[in-house]
Amino acid sequence: MSRPPLIALREARLQDGPAPLFDGVDLALEPRARAALVGRNGAGKSTLMRVLTGEVQLDTGERFLQPGLKSTHVPQEPEIQGDNLRDYACQGGAAAWEADAQLARFGLDPEKGCTGLSGGEIRRAALARAFAEAPDLLLLDEPTNHLDIFAIETLEEALLEMKGALLVVSHDRAFLGRVTNRTFWLAHRKVRVFDQGFAKFEAYAEQVEAEEAAAFQRLSKAIARETETFYRSITARRTRNEGRARQLAAMRQQKAALIRDSSKTMTLEMETGGLGGKRVIEAKGLSKRFGDKIIAEAFSLRVLRGDRLAVVGPNGAGKTTLVKMLLGELAPDAGEAILGTGLACAYLDQARAELRAEMTLWDALTPLGGDSVLVRGQPMHVAAFAKSFLFRESQLRQPVSTLSGGERNRLLLARALARPANLLVLDEPTNDLDMETLDLLEGLLADYDGTLILVSHDRDFIDRLATSTLALDGTGRAQECPGGWSDFLRQNPDFFTAARRESRTSPPPMVAKAPPAKRETAKLSYKDQRRLSEAEAEMEALPREIEGLESRLADPTLFQRDPKAFQTALDTLAEVRTRLARAEEDWLSLEEKRAALAG
Repeated sequence: MSRPPLIALREARLQDGPAPLFDGVDLALEPRARAALVGRNGAGKSTLMRVLTGEVQLDTGERFLQPGLKSTHVPQEPEIQGDNLRDYACQGGAAAWEADAQLARFGLDPEKGCTGLSGGEIRRAALARAFAEAPDLLLLDEPTNHLDIFAIETLEEALLEMKGALLVVSHDRAFLGRVTNRTFWLAHRKVRVFDQGFAKFEAYAEQVEAEEAAAFQRLSKAIARETETFYRSITARRTRNEGRARQLAAMRQQKAALIRDSSKTMTLEMETGGLGGKRVIEAKGLSKRFGDKIIAEAFSLRVLRGDRLAVVGPNGAGKTTLVKMLLGELAPDAGEAILGTGLACAYLDQARAELRAEMTLWDALTPLGGDSVLVRGQPMHVAAFAKSFLFRESQLRQPVSTLSGGERNRLLLARALARPANLLVLDEPTNDLDMETLDLLEGLLADYDGTLILVSHDRDFIDRLATSTLALDGTGRAQECPGGWSDFLRQNPDFFTAARRESRTSPPPMVAKAPPAKRETAKLSYKDQRRLSEAEAEMEALPREIEGLESRLADPTLFQRDPKAFQTALDTLAEVRTRLARAEEDWLSLEEKRAALAG
């Protein structure tokens, strides 16, 4: 006997400018349903979520909610406000003890303030609040963004224990495969229902797309036959067979709609930029710490041409710091990192620091000015290049701040892939990307004959690409082994025991307690706070200065034309890189100090 739905849409329609976004969407979620919502870039998944929550009103159609339904929505970019995390987690009506329990489950201190949180802390706080509310229906939009692997595992376990229904949008295949038992596929402005979890969806989707491609070919052939018959038929010409004309027009409209509804595909290509030497990086005895925090201790590693090294570990373990030491961008306390000859490096930064909110998409793609982008050695107009990454020409003059998370990531990929590089460093490249773009990126990287260093929490992405995995446990220990994430766990099952324990703090006993007395928090001195602000400003400005100097030195005629200017630029580049390394070291040290003072 089927159960009545908690929430349902019937014949839902919604216009998006001149074109319909949804045209007859039917969808229903019953108690205990665990559904993934998937679809191509721009299909309208996040908008459909907001239709279900009531934030967006349908043009026509019905939205049904079971009376008394309690639903909670965690959007892609949650806003955390309140005196502290306990206050925030209670804003949806949860009791303080339940808020404390869920915050602890996600490794957060309920008394921690709501300002200055990292992306991972914001995400974990929003999830903790959602579970504290114990909703009948939980809606999650890209919940694994900014979470490390162990926080994702905690989220998976919480969802499997949850009694309510779930609808989730995510690009993380491993996550969806574990937590879902149904899949909603948003395509061609409608929703297909696949009554199994995402683990079996992709085989189903391939079959459907093959059938649609065959049907499209049959339609094209039918239009060709009908067109020839119509125009060659003496009867049709003399009597103007209106019925046949209407039939032909309808077939053409159907074909045009199918073409229009087909999502445009990104074109990802990359030039290797020369082979370079066989040895790419050799690290010998690297050690680095910030206060009591050990990043690396007597760490050694060799990266050879063609290696695909995945760097994994909990948030805060020092993955990005280690990569910067390997690239020579950050000085170690001891040891050295030797870079190979002929290296051309492209770096996609996790912090997305290259993008300033006020710069336009045009500015971001043409940092040296002009209206062209140098792509694989050939100039290409910026509008054409942007179009190949699914940006409209009308977006070129919009500020970066108006772009979605996925669009910002695509923009950074566009910048990185335009440069010839035989060493590609990607720090959390999968955040906010839809699965289609991930598939394209994965295909590009699989065919890339340069060297890849990949920092990621996407287990499936790592398993598909990595030839070796380097793991940090957050205490200074590092271990490398062949293969991807799954291979590493099989060979080192106990390596992350402490990291898992720390990220999955046991919830406290569920008893009410009086709120703790507020205490006065120690702060940085004026001098330290001023240096922290200066370091942040330098970390934003100096990478742009470095990029400009590197572009100038890349001119092969500069040395011949003006040897003095060449040497000045070279000396300046070395000095600016040193300033950037010092700013990063000071910033990290002061942040550690501020955290320690906050207790």
